[in-house]
Amino acid sequence: MSRPRILIVGAGFAGYRTARTLSRLTRNRAEITLLNPTDYFLYLPLLPQVAAGILEPRRVAVPLAGTLRHVRLVLGEADGVDLDARTVHYTDPEGQGGTLGYDRLVLAVGSVNKLLPVPGVAENAHGFRGLPEALYLRDHVTRQVELAAAADEPKSCASRCTFVVVGAGYTGTEVAAQGQLFTDALVRKQPLRAGMRPRWMLLDVAPRVLPEMDERLSRTADRVLRHRGVDVRMGVSVKEATHDGVLLTDGEFVESRTLVWCVGVRPDPLVGNLGKPLERGRLLVDPYLQVPGHPDVFACGDAAAVPDLAKPGQYTPMTAQHAWRHGKVAAVNVAASLGIGSRRPYRHRDLGFVVDLGGVQAAANPLGIPLSGPLAGAVTRGYHLAAMPANRIRVAADWLLEAVLPRQDVQLGLVRSWNVPLDTASPELARVPGAPAQSGTEKSGTEDHS
Repeated sequence: MSRPRILIVGAGFAGYRTARTLSRLTRNRAEITLLNPTDYFLYLPLLPQVAAGILEPRRVAVPLAGTLRHVRLVLGEADGVDLDARTVHYTDPEGQGGTLGYDRLVLAVGSVNKLLPVPGVAENAHGFRGLPEALYLRDHVTRQVELAAAADEPKSCASRCTFVVVGAGYTGTEVAAQGQLFTDALVRKQPLRAGMRPRWMLLDVAPRVLPEMDERLSRTADRVLRHRGVDVRMGVSVKEATHDGVLLTDGEFVESRTLVWCVGVRPDPLVGNLGKPLERGRLLVDPYLQVPGHPDVFACGDAAAVPDLAKPGQYTPMTAQHAWRHGKVAAVNVAASLGIGSRRPYRHRDLGFVVDLGGVQAAANPLGIPLSGPLAGAVTRGYHLAAMPANRIRVAADWLLEAVLPRQDVQLGLVRSWNVPLDTASPELARVPGAPAQSGTEKSGTEDHS
């Protein structure tokens, strides 16, 4: 008798946890296949430290083959699901198509950059959802500081050293906080014109930084950012973006060569093509993470609208913490559908949040206890080490080296502007000229905005 086929699409927080838990629960009694564009799980919360030169890229890339036992990895992007035929069509990294069959399907395709109809943003901004974007930003920021240090005109120097981040959520706040420290370190080695220093701006239409968090943590983050010199502007966003700068909604034009788009995420377009009910782009599922009418199909993570049983009528937010927990419950329920164990609904308890503000600073509220300063910094780093499924020693070693040695401030030039278009369904992949088109819509420029 053949083993049941379980197909997991996506290896983000939800997909990776599903695969790992299912491997343990089924004990080789099922054939588990994981379809993903890359051969690693990206630990996204530490990506700002990659962009700031603190961590090497492979530290946040957990190898799938080395950490998921009895799971078959297929490299490729899913571009179609036939629920009646129980098949998923995909395109591999070399542009060849393939089809995978399943008895149980777990859709954990995650999310991509959220776009707004703002003129010039798609052409002149870059997101922050994958390793290519982090590597591009590190090189780009380093290059701008180096060019500014050699510039003869004060105006050119100022525009190159002005960095605009849109979105004061987790990602945007951490990017701005780490970025200010990074560029301050750069100019200590390559001084700018007298009286000039790098300027980071953090914009958001929300009334405060980290609007989704407790107000005390929001105040802590705001205080740290402003003390560090970050220009924090709430209630303001971008009205138009150009190669030379951004026009703000309050009428001010800010000359800048750098626009980092961190306004949020949207579900992967794949789930919108299934013809099933959606909730703001997310696939509706029941509390057991099953797609109604399809007991063989499960969905979890950012692509799924999971009922929040603690808040009737609402759905769990699109966070890594929920996606990680979704993955475990999805695995338990998939196994239960095969006669292994009992299924259970998704329930959660808020364990608190952590935001790394760079250096020894952080904002955290573990178990509801608000913390700030070095203690919050220690808790934040301890949390990340505990949450990472691998690479802990390597990450800790990089942190130790960063504390005692200067950063290696060089640009490698491996990722250019056209490799990381903002409008893409695959931020985890660097776009290559001449490569097959990715799923979803995307736009890319023809020059690097230096």
